[in-house]
Amino acid sequence: MHVDRFSEVIFLVFQVVEKNVDPETTLLTYLRRKLGLCGTKLGCGEGGCGACTVMISRFDNLQKKIINYSANACLFPICALHHVAVTTVEGIGNTKTRLHPVQERIAKSHGSQCGFCTPGIVMSMYTLLRNQPEPKMEEIEDAFQGENCLYDLISTSLFNPSAFQPLDPTQEPIFPPELLTHNNKPQKQLCFKGERVMWFQPSTLKELVALKAQYPDAKLVVGNTEVGKRKHFVPVWGFVNIIFAMGQISAVSEFSGICFGASCSLSHLEEVLRKAVAQLPSYKTEVFRAVIEQLRWFAGPQIRNVAQQTCFLSFLLLRIHICILILLDEPIDHGNNTKASFVLLIISSNKANICFLFFSKGEYFSAFKQASRREDDIAIVNCGLRVLFPEGSDCVQEIKLSYGGMAPTTVMARKTCQELIGRKWKEDLLQEACHMLASEMNLSPSAPGGMVDFRRTLVLSFFFKFYLTVLQKLNIELNGNVSPSIIHSAGLKECSREVPPGQSIEDTVGRPLMHLSAAKQASGEAVYCDDIPRYENELYLTLVTSTKAHAKILSVDTTEAQNVPGFFCFISEKDVPGSNITGIANDETIFVTCVGHIIGGVLADTQEHSRRAARAVKITYEDLTPIVTIEEAIEKQSFFKWVRKIEKGNIQKGFEEADHIVEGEMYLGGQEHFYLETHCTIAVPKKEDGEMELFVSTQNLTKTQVSQFLGVDLIFAIGGCLRCMLDRDEDMLISGGRHPFLGFYKVGFKKNGRITCLDVSFYSNGGNSADLSFGVMDRAVFHMDNSYNIPNIRGIGRVCKTNLSSNTAFRGFGGPQGMMVAECWMSDVALKCGLPAEEVRKLNLYHEGDLTHFNQKLEGFTLRRCWEECIKNSDYHARRKFIDEFNRQNRWKKRGMAIIPTKFGISFTAGALVHVYTDGAVLLTHGGTEMGQGLNTKMIQVASRTLGIPTSKIYISETSTNTVPNASPTAASVSADINGMAVLNACQTIIKRLEPIRSANPKGSWEDWVLAAYQSCVSLSATGFYRIPDLDYDPEKNEGKAFAYFSYGVSCSEVEIDCLTGDHKNLRTDIVMDVGTSLNPAIDIGQIEGGFVQGVGLFTLEELRYSPEGNLYTRGPGMYKIPSFGDIPTEFHVSLLRDCPNSKAIYSSKAVGEPPLFLSASVFYAIKDAIIAARQESGLKEPFRLDSPATPERIRNACVDVFTKMCPSAKPGTFKPWSVRV
Repeated sequence: MHVDRFSEVIFLVFQVVEKNVDPETTLLTYLRRKLGLCGTKLGCGEGGCGACTVMISRFDNLQKKIINYSANACLFPICALHHVAVTTVEGIGNTKTRLHPVQERIAKSHGSQCGFCTPGIVMSMYTLLRNQPEPKMEEIEDAFQGENCLYDLISTSLFNPSAFQPLDPTQEPIFPPELLTHNNKPQKQLCFKGERVMWFQPSTLKELVALKAQYPDAKLVVGNTEVGKRKHFVPVWGFVNIIFAMGQISAVSEFSGICFGASCSLSHLEEVLRKAVAQLPSYKTEVFRAVIEQLRWFAGPQIRNVAQQTCFLSFLLLRIHICILILLDEPIDHGNNTKASFVLLIISSNKANICFLFFSKGEYFSAFKQASRREDDIAIVNCGLRVLFPEGSDCVQEIKLSYGGMAPTTVMARKTCQELIGRKWKEDLLQEACHMLASEMNLSPSAPGGMVDFRRTLVLSFFFKFYLTVLQKLNIELNGNVSPSIIHSAGLKECSREVPPGQSIEDTVGRPLMHLSAAKQASGEAVYCDDIPRYENELYLTLVTSTKAHAKILSVDTTEAQNVPGFFCFISEKDVPGSNITGIANDETIFVTCVGHIIGGVLADTQEHSRRAARAVKITYEDLTPIVTIEEAIEKQSFFKWVRKIEKGNIQKGFEEADHIVEGEMYLGGQEHFYLETHCTIAVPKKEDGEMELFVSTQNLTKTQVSQFLGVDLIFAIGGCLRCMLDRDEDMLISGGRHPFLGFYKVGFKKNGRITCLDVSFYSNGGNSADLSFGVMDRAVFHMDNSYNIPNIRGIGRVCKTNLSSNTAFRGFGGPQGMMVAECWMSDVALKCGLPAEEVRKLNLYHEGDLTHFNQKLEGFTLRRCWEECIKNSDYHARRKFIDEFNRQNRWKKRGMAIIPTKFGISFTAGALVHVYTDGAVLLTHGGTEMGQGLNTKMIQVASRTLGIPTSKIYISETSTNTVPNASPTAASVSADINGMAVLNACQTIIKRLEPIRSANPKGSWEDWVLAAYQSCVSLSATGFYRIPDLDYDPEKNEGKAFAYFSYGVSCSEVEIDCLTGDHKNLRTDIVMDVGTSLNPAIDIGQIEGGFVQGVGLFTLEELRYSPEGNLYTRGPGMYKIPSFGDIPTEFHVSLLRDCPNSKAIYSSKAVGEPPLFLSASVFYAIKDAIIAARQESGLKEPFRLDSPATPERIRNACVDVFTKMCPSAKPGTFKPWSVRV
């Protein structure tokens, strides 16, 4: 096909006519770079986080109406925007004019923390309201399915609903009339050409077939949800973009069913199927209901709104003959370029239809899927199962069993199906079918994707579920019997405290003041690092990283990279004039080979050119043997020299006094930080004196010494600004996360569960450098007791040196790992004694005045109060009885409940700077980094109370080393404590200077006093500094004060597990937390909820998967699952302990960032409690091992039953696993 001219694309954000469209440009890139609309964020680049959500509007010629739908801008091609309108978060409201009611509500109800994903959440809700002004709760939950965030998940109830402006649908922007004028014009083929790629948009199927004949290797793109994820474009061929009408929905003469256009979106498919289910007899819509149920768990609405049905349905449904692909009208000679499908294809000139067949009586269908997370689009195993019986009979006439995830493509269990024909749907059929499936659906123990035992077991579990479902329907059909169902209620609430009586209305300490940045975050006006506009002559840096875990670099060839347009230069260690040593412990060398370590960097004129050039750099290695796992490090004695040991009491005597001794081990996987904003740095050289300004997304400014190793001279030699923002996969590969831990324990105890002795050894995977691994292990050993008084105790911690990216500080800093192992042996003790776990835990809790194992006296010990209040709030004992009864009545669904305490030590220095101006305005700067935790809000509240002025007079500037040098990292939960005291110190200095002036004019105003001070030459600027006093712990003597104080909390969680699939639901959580006298209860509750949900990810979802060679598989949300909205407990109750002031921190408050995270262990141990109930059904009553996270794989494999026994594990050492735990 000859192309005479290239098309222009017309769409509306502002009035846009773009003539030079590059097909590789996404809507997100266009919005941010070309239009400067940076409210839409880049979080993952693969449609998995929702931070880039926008609303797309277009006129649908088939439905004759304007349709609005949410979409991921990071995947949406700019070429596909022809004749549509795009609405971004900036287009619905802002702080300068008026916030939209959606923006206002999420801000004022404390639903935004770091705020990076808030615009995406806002746009998801906005789109829903445009389509459904009064949505049901189920529709709201579904709208948020495509949003993943660790913090902006939950809003508190500490607000006044009457203050909200009402939603008025009549005031929303109308669809641009100029776009409507194009709908009456005939469609024509479009063509766009970029540097490497051509994009065609045919207007008829005949044009499509002709294009495929000319470009046989071209990709067919509809929603771009799969091609868009693949960032490595192949320049040989172009894209062929199919944008047909959705297709006529009608019956077809050859058979009874519903037909859809081939490019019909999944959302529209679901809408039509729901209408059919409501109108037609239930037996006819058997498959419709199954498809609707599966769509519920297929990605989020942003994906379903653009993804076409064939990507979701074709393989499973075509295989089992319930869906037929038909292309109607006149046949076309398509040569040899169109491959045959599972059914006969008739290629036509106008329409491409996929048709769903109506079922007949006696025909049943079920679809099942198990993924790492319920709201996920990638199944571990899925299946479509269909059976047909003659009317009035239970004898199998026809059966089709199709499975995905058991081979490279979907497979049919043909042998099993053949053997089952003619058999009655009875118990013996089930047994034989399972044995045959276990044999036919086998997997190599080295199969890609791993989880081999789990996948094999799921095949049997799914068939068993299908068997029971069909059996129940047959009973109804043949006998009229029906089984009852159980329905559960849902709720969400938080409890707070009132401020003291008589507190001034202007004193905001203790009040739920809205997060200072919330409104700007909700409107997309908050500026993040990569939102800073491009500088003139700016260059982009892309890092070149090692693909080997342990190797020597033989050569680096940049020849191919230099041929990429816009290439500037390649830099390596040879180009570094500064120091080549960095790291917390100064033991990291830049540009050396290790897992994902930096070898060099490519500078180019744009981000795209820089990335292309970086991929073109060729590196030759000499492979060396890597050490990847903790077990390998132990075997090869690969440790850092540092060892931490704490011992108290007489270990030998403690074991001699014990009635029972239990030994065991537990592995805790690592965790990716998965901040939505990836690492970003902008270096701006100044014109004079060799000065350079760095904009860095960091929480540790003091240690951000970029110029130390990159070299200021190098950047000046380049002659322009540099920008580097890591892609999600780069960020996950290069930066370390939470340390994986392996704990070995031996615990002695009495018959009543009283612990007499504990001996525990910890091993952490530190990676290839020390970083903060010693401090992390320190805290793990300090917290190995959790909250329990153990008279004889010994703990030893060692850090393993491996060929992985160095692991580092993470929320909890080793505390969760130490406490998790403690709760593991505590669970074993309760099981061994045959006692309720809550009784054993309570029996061993500390009391006021007890000494810890590091000999620090517990003062202000409120944990037992938290415990009793949590027992009461959760109605623990009544619910325990209900759970026991539920478990007696249900074989394959089990519930569990656990109540878990935490005791978290707080220890750190800080600085602050306060300027007061002559008009009374106050500028406040401190050394902490605001990253969503509400630190700036709290600091303004502290300054407001200390100075006695309204918060409206106080402004806060961004953290910078030119105002507060040598600041401590914003870490360890103490930022409000130490920065608050520094702010207090600075403000008190100002107040002391103003005292003579206030005494001379006691009736004057704040402005009067400030102006008088200025006229009297009194300094109105002051610095503040604070360090936590009396921290003098001596590890050699095991004495002194290790922590300033402790934060306490208790959590009770209830879960329900599916014993057949390993799936679980978080039904309810009750938390009681001691935060002292809260500075801001709304922010503190948000921190508790956010920390808890992040912990839910740590202990139940987030699993890092590495190859045996040390390559990280989990480099994005496609494989690495953080919590989504559906993982929040259905009922979530958070209350702050009353009347517990803390004399050792600012205004009697307590740290709240890290302590709540471990409370999510209550979900893990509730899961373990449910597994115990399942194992008892199989006669297993002894302690068992359950490692963290409690993924569906681990839960299912622990629920030992007849199906797991049919799928025995391969003997370790006889095969090479696809992945290893590190």
